[in-house]
Amino acid sequence: MSAPCLALPTPLHRGDVVRLVAASSALEDSGRLEAGLAVLRQWGLDVAIDPAALLARRWGYLAGSDAQRRQDLDADSMASLHACVRGGWGSARLLEGDLPQPPGWLLGFSDVTSLLFERVRRGLGGGVHGPMLTTLASEPEWSRERLRALLFGEPVADLEGVGWRGGMVEGSLLVGNLTVATHLLGTPHLPPLDGAILILEDVGEAPYRIERMLTHWRLCGALQRLGGIGFGSFEGCAEADSRADEPAERRFDLEQVLRERTLDLAIPVVAHLPVGHSPGNGALPLGARARLDGGRGHLSLCG
Repeated sequence: MSAPCLALPTPLHRGDVVRLVAASSALEDSGRLEAGLAVLRQWGLDVAIDPAALLARRWGYLAGSDAQRRQDLDADSMASLHACVRGGWGSARLLEGDLPQPPGWLLGFSDVTSLLFERVRRGLGGGVHGPMLTTLASEPEWSRERLRALLFGEPVADLEGVGWRGGMVEGSLLVGNLTVATHLLGTPHLPPLDGAILILEDVGEAPYRIERMLTHWRLCGALQRLGGIGFGSFEGCAEADSRADEPAERRFDLEQVLRERTLDLAIPVVAHLPVGHSPGNGALPLGARARLDGGRGHLSLCG
């Protein structure tokens, strides 16, 4: 049975309330957060919040205790949008307890992959892989406008990449960080994969580590269940290759790894999608029905 496609929540309207979620690493400064909040206010959203409260909240390197961070996802909140402030590490810890699933929209990426995937696993739409509040203001105009349009129920354009293997597939959309998603394999928190379109991105991982993770996906049969696969940005991954100075015959570069681990799967493969840690992080709704065109290199939302 193919992974089910999930309905999107009610679109946002001017005056809707935004609740901040600090589910991962501690907030280091308020400047970038204030800039992100200003963008939401320009959209007419109510984001009255004192960033000082989040700056003061810390437990080691995390943005508060597990209980405090879990409370940010208050299921009884009147907020229409729960927006994550930053990534880092820590959101997966929240899956060990009774994690609230607030109605409406949940926005984030990177470490927030754990929360987004768990939401899909529970059959809830509204999880959006897109800019954090600390990265939103530094996104290009097209990316900010894409996120606004998606949240407010307006059409969004296709994301354009480079087709590596032809074919076309429609299915439920999953988008996430490769490292974080890999650590959900073998747990009860991984969403259904059968027939799904999976888009992966990462940052600062050497090609051999990416190869190791994709091999893990293959060994447990996860990649073989997909309907299509796409790759976003892999920021800083070439620079993280400690063997980059060695002759080419003694190493694999990033593109070689991604191609070799996926092109034999007999499914559409698209690379270089504008998704991930590089500026231009195109927002995508998890669980929505999408179409991956391996010939044109396009990813589009259906309906």
